[in-house]
Amino acid sequence: MLYPSFRLSFVLPITLVGVASLGLFNASYAASVVRVEFSETPAPQTAEQMAMTRTTSVATITYSDGKQKTFPLQYHKLFGVKDKVGNSPFAAGQVFNNQMQPVIDASGKPAVIETPDGNSLLAIGDKLYLVTHYEYDWIDGNGGLVRPKRMPMGMTLTEVHQNKKTGKLTAVKQQPINFASTGGLWISCAASQTPWNTHLGSEEDYDMQFNPLNEKSYAKTQGGVESMKNIYGNAQAAPYQYGYLTEVVVDKKGHTTPIKHYGMGRGTWELGRVMPDGKTVYFGDDGANTGFFMFISNQVNDLSHGGTLYAAKWLQTSPSGADGGAADLQWIKLGTSESDAQIKALADANTFDTLFDNAAFDNQTQTCTSGTRIRAGATADECLTLKAGQETAAAFLESRRMAALKGATTEFNKLEGVTVNVKDKQLYVAMSYIDKGMLENEKGGVDHIKLAKNSAGATYTLSLASHVKDSDGNPMPSDYVATNMYVEPALLGEPIALDALGNSANPEKIANTDNIFFSEGMRTLFIGEDSDTHVNNFLWAYNVDTKKLTRILSIPSGAESTGLQVLDDLHGHAYIMSNSQHHGDFTKTLNSDLKAKLTPIIDKFDADVGYLGGLPAIK
Repeated sequence: MLYPSFRLSFVLPITLVGVASLGLFNASYAASVVRVEFSETPAPQTAEQMAMTRTTSVATITYSDGKQKTFPLQYHKLFGVKDKVGNSPFAAGQVFNNQMQPVIDASGKPAVIETPDGNSLLAIGDKLYLVTHYEYDWIDGNGGLVRPKRMPMGMTLTEVHQNKKTGKLTAVKQQPINFASTGGLWISCAASQTPWNTHLGSEEDYDMQFNPLNEKSYAKTQGGVESMKNIYGNAQAAPYQYGYLTEVVVDKKGHTTPIKHYGMGRGTWELGRVMPDGKTVYFGDDGANTGFFMFISNQVNDLSHGGTLYAAKWLQTSPSGADGGAADLQWIKLGTSESDAQIKALADANTFDTLFDNAAFDNQTQTCTSGTRIRAGATADECLTLKAGQETAAAFLESRRMAALKGATTEFNKLEGVTVNVKDKQLYVAMSYIDKGMLENEKGGVDHIKLAKNSAGATYTLSLASHVKDSDGNPMPSDYVATNMYVEPALLGEPIALDALGNSANPEKIANTDNIFFSEGMRTLFIGEDSDTHVNNFLWAYNVDTKKLTRILSIPSGAESTGLQVLDDLHGHAYIMSNSQHHGDFTKTLNSDLKAKLTPIIDKFDADVGYLGGLPAIK
C-alpha cells in the first residue's frame, strides 16, 4: 500500500530460545499437526515498547497423538536497508541505474531507500534465495524530500543459510537484480510466489495511471517518466512501460531473469496471486475507484503466453448503507492477449490519445458532451470513447478504464492483498479503507457499491467455483472463479472516537488490512496492517476454523507491515516472513507528548528484513 507519506518494512521469525538443549523441538516428530494456536501479544503501552518490533506470543501445536508443544515466537533480523550483506559493497537499499551503477542523490549521498516490501523466500536446488522488493522513495536532494518525483525502484536477491537443526536463517550473500531488460521498475509493492517456485512482483504504478484532464496528475506522470529517463537511464521511458506484474526466475546458481508480463494487463497492482491451477491469477488494484481483476493464462505454469483478462461487477446483496456489505460477482471479459510480446508492441506504439477520444465533463449538468462517463482510478469523471480497432490495446494498457467502459465495477477503494485458502476454495481480499467510490450515493460512476464508510477497512472472503460463465454467457476455463464476497465479523475494522494514545480505530481489532497470506497447514489467515488509524501497526493471526483473531506482532509506531509470506515446511521448519517500512511515519492523531518521546528513539530512515521462525514444519 502506498501513502503520500513515509512508511517502513522488516521480516519476522518464529524461534524458540534454547529449544534444542531443552529437548522441546524435534523437526522430525512423527505425529501430524492437528491445530496451531497463538497467544496474544498485548498492544504496546510504553514509548519504549511502541518504538520496537515486539512479540510475546507463543504458538501451541496440538498433534494427532493428542500431545501439545509450545513455541515462543521471536523476531529475527536478517538485514537492514543500510546493511551490507556478505561481500556486497552496497547497502541493501541502494538504488541503481540501468548500468547497475549506484545512484547518488542531489546532496551527494548514496540513494538508499527504506521501503522493503514484498518477499519471496525460495528453495532453489540446495540453496535458499530471498527476493525482496523495495517499494518507493522520493528523490532526496539538498537534505530534503522533493515531491512528486520518485526514485526508480529495484529488488535484491539474498542467499540465505539455514541451520538445519535450529532453523535459524542467516543472510550470507546479496546482489541487486538487474531490470535493464524490462526498462526498469516503478513502485514495486507486494509480492507472491507462483506454484512453479518463482517470485511474482508488482508495479503499483500510481504516478503513470494519469488523468489527462488533471494538470496535477499529468505533472506526476511526467515526473515519473523524467525519473526513469534521467535517473534510471531509460531514454525511451513512457507511461505504458510501467504498471505490470513482474516475475523473477532464480536458477540454482543464483542468476535472475526478470520478466515483465505485459500480457496480463496494466494497473496499480498491489500483487498478483496465482491459484493452484497454475493459470488463474487475481490482482489487488490499489488506489481510489479501482477494479477487481482476474486473468486466466493460456498455458499452465507460464504467464508469458497471454490469456484472458476479466473485471468483476459487484452485484450487492446486502442492504444499502451496510457496514462491509456483501455481493455476488459477475465477470466481464475485457480481452485476450496472445503473449507479452504482443502487448509490449502495443505499449510501444500507443498513447492515451491513440486509444481514446476524450471529451470534457460538464460539472454543472453532470453529463458528458460525448462519450461514456466513467470514474476509474481517480476522483474525477472522464468522458471517453474507445477508438476503432483499439479494443485489445485498451484492455491491456488501460485495464481499469476499459473495465469501466464495459460495465464492470471501478468503485473499490484501496484493494490490497489477495490470498487463497485451497482446502475451502476461498479467496481473501484486503480492502484497506471502505470509502470514496464504495460509499452509497457517492458522486460519479454508476454506484454499484452502496456501503457505509469504514475508515478501518475490512478483509473480504470470496467463494471460488467451477463451471462459471462470464457476463456474455461464455464458460470461463477455471475452477477458481470467485462468485461472491462478504465480510466475517472479526475481519471488519472498527472506527472509534480518538483514544488517549491517538488510535482512531479499535486497537483490539484489525485496522486497514494490507498484506495477507493464508497458511494451509496452520489453517490461519495472517494479516498485516498499513494503518493511519492505529498508533502501532500489527500482524494478526486469524484461525478460520475457531474464528479466533490474535495479535502476534507489534511493529514500530507509524511503520507499515509488509513482505508477508508463510512457509509451512522449509526443510523441516516453518517461517513467517513479514517486513516493515518507514519507521516513525506517525499517524496525524498521535498524542503530542507521546510523539515527543517516540521521535528521538525511532530511526525514521531505517528498516529491517527479518522473520518469525523456529516453528517445526507444519504438516
